[in-house]
Amino acid sequence: MSGFSFDLSGRKALVTGASSGLGARFGRILANSGAQVALGARRADRLQALAGEIGEQARAVQMDVASEADIIAGYDAAEAAFGTVDTVVANAGVDGAGMIADMPEDEIERTLAINLKGAILTAREGARRMMAAGVERGRIVLIASITAFEPSPGLVAYSASKAGVKQAARSMAREWARAGICVNTISPGYIRTAINDAWFDTDLGKKQVARFPKRRLMGEEGLDAALLFLCSDAAEFVTGSDFVMDDGQTL
Repeated sequence: MSGFSFDLSGRKALVTGASSGLGARFGRILANSGAQVALGARRADRLQALAGEIGEQARAVQMDVASEADIIAGYDAAEAAFGTVDTVVANAGVDGAGMIADMPEDEIERTLAINLKGAILTAREGARRMMAAGVERGRIVLIASITAFEPSPGLVAYSASKAGVKQAARSMAREWARAGICVNTISPGYIRTAINDAWFDTDLGKKQVARFPKRRLMGEEGLDAALLFLCSDAAEFVTGSDFVMDDGQTL
Protein backbone atom coordinates (compact mmCIF):
# COMPACT_ATOMS: atom_id res chain seq x y z
CA MET A 1 0.00 0.00 0.00
CA SER A 2 1.35 3.44 -0.85
CA GLY A 3 -0.01 6.64 0.61
CA PHE A 4 -3.15 7.02 2.66
CA SER A 5 -6.69 7.34 1.44
CA PHE A 6 -10.10 6.92 3.02
CA ASP A 7 -11.66 6.54 -0.41
CA LEU A 8 -13.93 3.49 -0.18
CA SER A 9 -14.75 3.23 -3.88
CA GLY A 10 -15.22 -0.41 -4.82
CA ARG A 11 -16.02 -1.51 -1.28
CA LYS A 12 -19.29 -3.28 -0.54
CA ALA A 13 -20.46 -2.63 2.99
CA LEU A 14 -23.18 -3.83 5.30
CA VAL A 15 -24.21 -1.70 8.29
CA THR A 16 -26.55 -3.06 10.96
CA GLY A 17 -28.78 -0.87 13.08
CA ALA A 18 -28.92 1.50 10.13
CA SER A 19 -32.52 2.70 10.48
CA SER A 20 -31.63 5.56 12.83
CA GLY A 21 -28.95 7.21 14.95
CA LEU A 22 -25.32 6.26 14.49
CA GLY A 23 -26.12 3.44 12.06
CA ALA A 24 -27.89 5.80 9.67
CA ARG A 25 -24.96 8.20 9.86
CA PHE A 26 -22.50 5.36 9.23
CA GLY A 27 -24.45 4.38 6.13
CA ARG A 28 -24.34 7.93 4.80
CA ILE A 29 -20.63 8.38 5.58
CA LEU A 30 -19.60 5.13 3.88
CA ALA A 31 -21.70 5.90 0.81
CA ASN A 32 -20.37 9.46 0.63
CA SER A 33 -16.87 7.98 0.62
CA GLY A 34 -17.62 5.75 -2.36
CA ALA A 35 -18.83 2.45 -0.88
CA GLN A 36 -21.95 0.59 -1.91
CA VAL A 37 -23.91 0.10 1.29
CA ALA A 38 -26.52 -2.42 2.42
CA LEU A 39 -28.51 -0.81 5.23
CA GLY A 40 -29.65 -3.46 7.70
CA ALA A 41 -32.26 -3.11 10.45
CA ARG A 42 -35.74 -4.25 11.46
CA ARG A 43 -37.65 -1.07 10.53
CA ALA A 44 -38.11 -1.43 6.79
CA ASP A 45 -39.87 1.90 6.26
CA ARG A 46 -36.99 3.89 7.75
CA LEU A 47 -34.44 1.88 5.80
CA GLN A 48 -36.25 2.53 2.55
CA ALA A 49 -36.36 6.25 3.28
CA LEU A 50 -32.63 6.34 4.03
CA ALA A 51 -31.76 4.27 0.97
CA GLY A 52 -33.84 6.65 -1.14
CA GLU A 53 -31.99 9.61 0.35
CA ILE A 54 -28.55 8.10 -0.33
CA GLY A 55 -29.39 6.90 -3.84
CA GLU A 56 -28.23 4.04 -6.04
CA GLN A 57 -25.28 3.22 -3.80
CA ALA A 58 -27.59 2.02 -1.03
CA ARG A 59 -30.05 -0.83 -0.55
CA ALA A 60 -32.43 -1.45 2.33
CA VAL A 61 -32.01 -4.91 3.86
CA GLN A 62 -34.51 -5.85 6.55
CA MET A 63 -32.87 -7.97 9.24
CA ASP A 64 -32.99 -8.70 12.97
CA VAL A 65 -29.50 -9.40 14.29
CA ALA A 66 -30.89 -11.53 17.12
CA SER A 67 -31.78 -14.11 14.45
CA GLU A 68 -29.07 -15.93 12.49
CA ALA A 69 -31.58 -16.75 9.76
CA ASP A 70 -32.34 -13.03 9.38
CA ILE A 71 -28.63 -12.20 9.23
CA ILE A 72 -28.05 -14.81 6.52
CA ALA A 73 -31.01 -13.48 4.53
CA GLY A 74 -29.65 -9.95 4.92
CA TYR A 75 -26.28 -10.92 3.51
CA ASP A 76 -28.00 -12.79 0.69
CA ALA A 77 -29.90 -9.61 -0.23
CA ALA A 78 -26.74 -7.50 -0.03
CA GLU A 79 -24.86 -9.92 -2.27
CA ALA A 80 -27.71 -9.95 -4.77
CA ALA A 81 -27.45 -6.18 -5.00
CA PHE A 82 -23.71 -5.57 -4.88
CA GLY A 83 -21.72 -8.82 -4.68
CA THR A 84 -19.71 -10.14 -1.73
CA VAL A 85 -19.69 -7.80 1.27
CA ASP A 86 -16.09 -6.95 2.21
CA THR A 87 -16.81 -4.30 4.85
CA VAL A 88 -19.02 -4.93 7.87
CA VAL A 89 -20.11 -2.46 10.54
CA ALA A 90 -21.85 -4.32 13.37
CA ASN A 91 -23.64 -1.42 15.02
CA ALA A 92 -27.11 -2.70 15.99
CA GLY A 93 -27.83 -2.36 19.68
CA VAL A 94 -30.26 -1.53 22.47
CA ASP A 95 -29.50 0.34 25.68
CA GLY A 96 -30.73 -2.20 28.21
CA ALA A 97 -30.99 0.62 30.74
CA GLY A 98 -32.24 0.08 34.27
CA MET A 99 -30.95 -0.89 37.69
CA ILE A 100 -29.97 -4.52 37.41
CA ALA A 101 -31.72 -5.53 40.66
CA ASP A 102 -35.02 -4.57 39.05
CA MET A 103 -34.42 -5.64 35.45
CA PRO A 104 -36.56 -8.54 34.19
CA GLU A 105 -34.72 -11.59 32.93
CA ASP A 106 -36.15 -11.23 29.42
CA GLU A 107 -34.75 -7.68 29.16
CA ILE A 108 -31.28 -8.91 30.14
CA GLU A 109 -31.55 -11.68 27.55
CA ARG A 110 -32.75 -9.24 24.87
CA THR A 111 -29.84 -6.86 25.53
CA LEU A 112 -27.26 -9.64 25.31
CA ALA A 113 -28.94 -11.23 22.28
CA ILE A 114 -28.92 -8.05 20.21
CA ASN A 115 -25.75 -6.35 21.42
CA LEU A 116 -23.42 -9.31 21.86
CA LYS A 117 -24.77 -12.37 20.08
CA GLY A 118 -25.99 -10.20 17.20
CA ALA A 119 -22.59 -8.57 16.75
CA ILE A 120 -20.80 -11.93 16.79
CA LEU A 121 -23.21 -13.52 14.32
CA THR A 122 -23.04 -10.49 12.01
CA ALA A 123 -19.23 -10.55 12.02
CA ARG A 124 -19.09 -14.32 11.63
CA GLU A 125 -21.41 -14.44 8.63
CA GLY A 126 -19.48 -11.66 6.96
CA ALA A 127 -16.14 -13.39 7.58
CA ARG A 128 -17.44 -16.73 6.32
CA ARG A 129 -18.48 -15.16 3.04
CA MET A 130 -15.29 -13.16 2.66
CA MET A 131 -13.17 -16.27 3.13
CA ALA A 132 -15.32 -18.30 0.75
CA ALA A 133 -15.00 -15.59 -1.91
CA GLY A 134 -11.26 -15.09 -1.36
CA VAL A 135 -11.59 -11.48 -0.18
CA GLU A 136 -8.11 -10.35 0.88
CA ARG A 137 -8.84 -6.91 2.32
CA GLY A 138 -11.80 -7.60 4.59
CA ARG A 139 -12.80 -5.06 7.20
CA ILE A 140 -15.06 -5.71 10.18
CA VAL A 141 -15.82 -2.95 12.68
CA LEU A 142 -17.88 -3.65 15.80
CA ILE A 143 -19.30 -0.79 17.84
CA ALA A 144 -18.49 -1.21 21.52
CA SER A 145 -18.66 1.52 24.20
CA ILE A 146 -16.65 3.15 26.96
CA THR A 147 -19.04 1.37 29.34
CA ALA A 148 -17.13 -1.79 28.42
CA PHE A 149 -14.35 -0.70 30.80
CA GLU A 150 -15.98 2.02 32.96
CA PRO A 151 -18.30 1.12 35.87
CA SER A 152 -21.76 2.07 34.66
CA PRO A 153 -24.57 1.89 37.23
CA GLY A 154 -27.91 1.47 35.50
CA LEU A 155 -26.24 -0.10 32.45
CA VAL A 156 -25.05 -3.45 33.79
CA ALA A 157 -26.47 -5.60 30.99
CA TYR A 158 -25.45 -3.07 28.33
CA SER A 159 -21.90 -2.66 29.63
CA ALA A 160 -21.47 -6.42 29.95
CA SER A 161 -22.59 -6.86 26.34
CA LYS A 162 -20.15 -4.22 25.12
CA ALA A 163 -17.26 -5.71 27.09
CA GLY A 164 -18.11 -8.98 25.37
CA VAL A 165 -18.06 -7.26 21.99
CA LYS A 166 -14.53 -5.95 22.63
CA GLN A 167 -13.14 -9.33 23.63
CA ALA A 168 -15.00 -11.18 20.88
CA ALA A 169 -13.54 -8.77 18.32
CA ARG A 170 -9.98 -9.36 19.53
CA SER A 171 -10.46 -13.11 19.41
CA MET A 172 -12.03 -13.00 15.95
CA ALA A 173 -9.18 -10.77 14.79
CA ARG A 174 -6.74 -13.49 15.80
CA GLU A 175 -8.75 -16.27 14.16
CA TRP A 176 -9.08 -14.46 10.84
CA ALA A 177 -5.76 -12.59 10.64
CA ARG A 178 -4.25 -14.94 8.05
CA ALA A 179 -7.38 -14.63 5.94
CA GLY A 180 -6.68 -10.91 5.51
CA ILE A 181 -9.68 -9.80 7.56
CA CYS A 182 -9.06 -6.93 9.97
CA VAL A 183 -11.41 -6.85 12.96
CA ASN A 184 -11.51 -3.81 15.23
CA THR A 185 -13.83 -1.99 17.61
CA ILE A 186 -14.80 1.61 18.16
CA SER A 187 -15.74 2.51 21.74
CA PRO A 188 -17.71 5.76 21.64
CA GLY A 189 -18.27 8.00 24.61
CA TYR A 190 -21.65 9.46 25.40
CA ILE A 191 -23.35 10.88 22.33
CA ARG A 192 -26.87 12.29 22.27
CA THR A 193 -29.01 9.92 20.23
CA ALA A 194 -32.64 8.80 20.21
CA ILE A 195 -31.75 6.12 22.78
CA ASN A 196 -30.53 8.52 25.48
CA ASP A 197 -31.99 11.88 24.48
CA ALA A 198 -34.48 12.09 27.34
CA TRP A 199 -31.84 11.20 29.96
CA PHE A 200 -29.55 14.10 29.11
CA ASP A 201 -32.44 16.55 29.54
CA THR A 202 -32.88 15.47 33.17
CA ASP A 203 -31.08 17.09 36.09
CA LEU A 204 -29.02 13.93 36.65
CA GLY A 205 -28.12 13.78 32.97
CA LYS A 206 -26.99 17.40 33.02
CA LYS A 207 -24.86 16.72 36.11
CA GLN A 208 -23.24 13.79 34.34
CA VAL A 209 -22.26 16.00 31.41
CA ALA A 210 -20.95 18.68 33.78
CA ARG A 211 -18.49 16.11 35.22
CA PHE A 212 -16.90 15.41 31.83
CA PRO A 213 -13.53 17.19 31.35
CA LYS A 214 -14.90 19.20 28.43
CA ARG A 215 -18.39 19.51 29.96
CA ARG A 216 -20.11 18.50 26.77
CA LEU A 217 -21.50 15.55 24.87
CA MET A 218 -19.81 14.31 21.74
CA GLY A 219 -21.34 14.95 18.37
CA GLU A 220 -22.01 11.99 16.07
CA GLU A 221 -19.39 13.35 13.69
CA GLY A 222 -16.73 12.47 16.27
CA LEU A 223 -16.72 8.86 15.02
CA ASP A 224 -16.48 9.60 11.29
CA ALA A 225 -12.69 9.57 10.91
CA ALA A 226 -12.18 6.38 12.93
CA LEU A 227 -14.90 4.58 10.99
CA LEU A 228 -13.50 5.60 7.59
CA PHE A 229 -9.97 4.68 8.60
CA LEU A 230 -10.91 1.22 9.87
CA CYS A 231 -12.98 0.48 6.77
CA SER A 232 -10.28 1.63 4.37
CA ASP A 233 -7.09 0.18 2.92
CA ALA A 234 -5.17 2.52 5.25
CA ALA A 235 -6.04 0.14 8.13
CA GLU A 236 -4.12 -2.76 6.57
CA PHE A 237 -1.91 -3.14 9.63
CA VAL A 238 -4.57 -2.56 12.28
CA THR A 239 -6.49 -5.51 13.70
CA GLY A 240 -7.63 -6.50 17.18
CA SER A 241 -7.56 -2.85 18.26
CA ASP A 242 -10.09 -0.72 20.12
CA PHE A 243 -10.43 2.93 19.20
CA VAL A 244 -11.73 4.91 22.19
CA MET A 245 -13.49 8.00 20.83
CA ASP A 246 -14.89 9.73 23.91
CA ASP A 247 -13.84 13.40 23.86
CA GLY A 248 -11.85 12.70 27.03
CA GLN A 249 -14.92 11.61 29.00
CA THR A 250 -13.02 8.77 30.71
CA LEU A 251 -10.05 10.91 31.75
